[in-house]
Amino acid sequence: MTFSRSAAPSAAPANAGAADPRGTRRTSRVAPARLRPGWLALGVLAVLVATVAGLAVGPVRLNPLGVLLELLDQIPGVHLASGLSEREAAIVTELRLPRVCLGLLVGATLAVSGGCYQGVFRNPLADPYLLGAAAGAGLGATVAIVSGAHSGSAGQVLFPAAAFAGALAAVALTYLVGTAGGGSRRGPAALILAGVAVTSFFTAAQTYLQQRHADTLREVYSWILGRLSTSGWGDVLLLTPYALVTMLVVIALRRRLDVLALGDDEAATLGVNPRRLRYTLVVAASLGTAAAVAVSGLIGFVGLIVPHTVRLLFGSSYRVVLPLSVLFGAAFLTLADLVARTAASPAEIPIGVVTAFVGAPFFIVVLRTSKRM
Repeated sequence: MTFSRSAAPSAAPANAGAADPRGTRRTSRVAPARLRPGWLALGVLAVLVATVAGLAVGPVRLNPLGVLLELLDQIPGVHLASGLSEREAAIVTELRLPRVCLGLLVGATLAVSGGCYQGVFRNPLADPYLLGAAAGAGLGATVAIVSGAHSGSAGQVLFPAAAFAGALAAVALTYLVGTAGGGSRRGPAALILAGVAVTSFFTAAQTYLQQRHADTLREVYSWILGRLSTSGWGDVLLLTPYALVTMLVVIALRRRLDVLALGDDEAATLGVNPRRLRYTLVVAASLGTAAAVAVSGLIGFVGLIVPHTVRLLFGSSYRVVLPLSVLFGAAFLTLADLVARTAASPAEIPIGVVTAFVGAPFFIVVLRTSKRM
């Protein structure tokens, strides 16, 4: 995998009409830079469809229209007759709605973080786990499991806290290693290499713990493969503030990401501080990724699939990619969770397996495309 300026979005507005080495001017389609209301409405519709499907489909199948009316009835000041029985209404609001909301939040956070990383590092293969967040969270979760801190009522708080602390520790160590000795002046390559080293170290520590406590292997791997199972609103409430901070910061700075795609020198001449912008976005995306991993385990490919799909369909400008990634990322993971819990019913497939079935072929296509570019 090569991280260089050649991986910058090829359809960035400033690249249109640039001269090639032979002296002729190349013409390229300028990607739309404005978020059109129709695209935004399509994203909202995708979220709504995924939400209703996630609430209606399960061991007990419910009327989608009744589910939609019951969902609208939860809005303060709105009173609608859904036609669902008291038992069916309880299934919607108490059992399925927390899980669907968690899927929406995790999917949106991972997708927007992936789009952010791809813009920051100017590489189409960057994903939310690039700086060691996954390895750190895995180590934190393993420590919680082997110590027994994940069991009981206290474990509902301590377990995600341990994964969150591990993810943040890994990202912080990556930052310290990547900026040591003037690394911050060498650009994003230093951070990427530091992330590889930190990931290897934390993975080795996790493997050592698993070998010493072989009886915990099943629990560790069950978490690593990802899951959205929740018995209430605790995980949703835990993730919400971090997810909102990540989305607000990244979307607020999306215009500057388009400038950063031109290169550090060009961005500086346009009044953007590349180093400050890069680290602000990395911290925001890493914070959201750490929180998402803490409550859902490792769910791969969401941060790769969704931003690229949005880029292919609607244009390469981050003014478009990031807001739409939030919506389509939420819808994608909710539908993936629906497949995970119904495809082999009554058993449940780890959601990470479902996203990998979709993401692995997509990754190969992106890799081949980026090489041609």
